[in-house]
Amino acid sequence: MTATAHAISRWPDVPMIMQQLRELVSQPMRPLRRDKMKAVLDHFDTRCAGSKAIVEEAKTYIPGGVQHNLAFNYPFPLAMTRAEGPYLWDVDGNRYIDFLQAGGPTVLGSNYLPVQEKVIELIRECGPVTGLFHTYEMKLARLINRHMPSIELFRMLGSGTEGVLAAIRAARCFTGKEKVIKVGGAYHGWSDQMVYGLHIPGTGSFEAHGIPKGCLAATQEVYPNDIEALAALLAENQKDEGTAAVIVEPLGPESATRPVLAEYNRQVRELCDQFGALLIFDEVVTGFRVGLGGAQGYFGVRPDLTVFGKCVAGGYPAAGGLGGRRDVMATLAAGLESGKPRAYVGGTLAANPLSCAAGYYAIKAIEETEAHVKAGKAGDRLSQGLARLIEAYNLPYVVFNIGSICHLQTSGVMLLEVTDPNIFTEIGPRKQMMEEMGAAFSAEGIITLAGSRLYTSMADTDDVIDDALAAFERVFKNVEGV
Repeated sequence: MTATAHAISRWPDVPMIMQQLRELVSQPMRPLRRDKMKAVLDHFDTRCAGSKAIVEEAKTYIPGGVQHNLAFNYPFPLAMTRAEGPYLWDVDGNRYIDFLQAGGPTVLGSNYLPVQEKVIELIRECGPVTGLFHTYEMKLARLINRHMPSIELFRMLGSGTEGVLAAIRAARCFTGKEKVIKVGGAYHGWSDQMVYGLHIPGTGSFEAHGIPKGCLAATQEVYPNDIEALAALLAENQKDEGTAAVIVEPLGPESATRPVLAEYNRQVRELCDQFGALLIFDEVVTGFRVGLGGAQGYFGVRPDLTVFGKCVAGGYPAAGGLGGRRDVMATLAAGLESGKPRAYVGGTLAANPLSCAAGYYAIKAIEETEAHVKAGKAGDRLSQGLARLIEAYNLPYVVFNIGSICHLQTSGVMLLEVTDPNIFTEIGPRKQMMEEMGAAFSAEGIITLAGSRLYTSMADTDDVIDDALAAFERVFKNVEGV
């Protein structure tokens, strides 16, 4: 494992973090004082009235009023009109420091001008899509291969979910086996077979509503960091037909909400080799954010298949893909069936010129500016500053970062254990507290992912981070017991 030219300056002390998280969920919550929470809600009603009105009308035409899960913020979604560098502006003119970064793809900061200019130039020349081949498809694939040698062949798709679908289909086609093992709590998109063991390990099909049971029959789950359980499940599967693939988020489930031990990915690789299963890395978030070589470059572990999303188009739409071993990826070759079994994938907008050009120039810009390293340093500064505030105000909250991916757990709802007999009485109140903290951060001009995850970018200068820390301190001062 190496930190050279990567965003990660050091790997966190995972056992210590997990112990802190266990302590967090074992004690009473420390939310905002009720009078201060009322002031937060008043802020939204008075300062964000435009967003509230738009979302209320949108509920007439859109389920829940918004199209994407990331936009479901308490007490109501904010409607944005402008994004630039580290900032967002809403319809009411409020400015925010953006630690959502669209869920992680914009390592360069929002609306990075050099990439924007290249995209506009392409739109003027040929439009966003033709349905036919474009040279940027080859340029992007070649660039990815240069930075990630494991990507011998690359197939551009429309999203990370599609990339996972293609990975599982290719693995089953190539191996002739069906079972796929995932790590509990990890998120691999919303396809039928992967809505399993979401958010909290051990929950299995708990959230798989509207999905026939047969779709999940070949999906299995192991607990995070439990390499013995993975070995046992692979051995059990071997008594039958074996295992097609093991799929992991290489930093840990939900972008390291539960971080992995430093040696975990190497051990998974060894087990996959031992039992003849393919190893799939889901690098939807980590690809180009952890480093140009992804998490696989950081850990020095070569997966058989790698799923891409978000960063592969630099924050532009239709961002997804799958790459990996030549022999496995050959099952996804376009065209008609010609003798050898083929895993069918498609998508009219997959590999459109706009997405491929945006991805190509974004990755080139990351390469030239070392944006991932700068974003990682910003993540270090943010995480260290939050840790000082938590200590100063004697709060039980837990903060840690892996490069430019920062975690701030105030209620610990995502860290509840399915074995806890009180889990179903704890989930509701702890989820409510997490949402309230997210609202309080927004009222102070900070946009986060659900109040508990923060992505930094190259645009987050020391001044931006220090402004953010001042805003977090204003929130922490209003917590019960302070």
